[in-house]
Amino acid sequence: MPNAALAPDFTLYDQLLALPENIVGEILNGQLYTQPRPSGRHTLAQSGLHGEIDGPFQKGRGGPGDWWIFMEPEVHFIRDTEVIVPDLAGWRRERMPTLPEDHRFDIVPDWVCEILSPGTARKDRALKMPLYARFGVKHLWLIDPLAYTLEAFELREGRWSLVEVFKDEETVTAPPFAAAPFSLAVLWR
Repeated sequence: MPNAALAPDFTLYDQLLALPENIVGEILNGQLYTQPRPSGRHTLAQSGLHGEIDGPFQKGRGGPGDWWIFMEPEVHFIRDTEVIVPDLAGWRRERMPTLPEDHRFDIVPDWVCEILSPGTARKDRALKMPLYARFGVKHLWLIDPLAYTLEAFELREGRWSLVEVFKDEETVTAPPFAAAPFSLAVLWR
């Protein structure tokens, strides 16, 4: 749900920066949205997925390397105006050879992942998915830790195309990380 302005003389980005540490803020379509830090199930799925793809894709252990993989980066599609915080995001190093000097990631990610919760699922699907498509993110994963599913999407001609749905303890072989399959079980245990 969008939040009312905190102070009329502050920009939305100033308001975002002034949020308490336990609150995540995003500016989507000109509105400031906030939510508390995630639940245990959400955090387990997020850290489990990061653990599975970080080694082969960021560090090159058992995989191709050449990626940056981050948890909750502050992505600026439009600097300080359209600000989104995906649960995980990845950039091919050829597109982002060096890291930003500050906390703002101004280069569009190649891949994002959102972990759905009852409080965020609608925003993730109805607001964030269209923004990711509009700004050209190539791959999107949606993980539902309550339904034990991972939906993998690819951007084709500006629209999301569902590649595959994985469930329970199935082995995930979805782009862009198909080179290092992993069991969904690591996200639920």
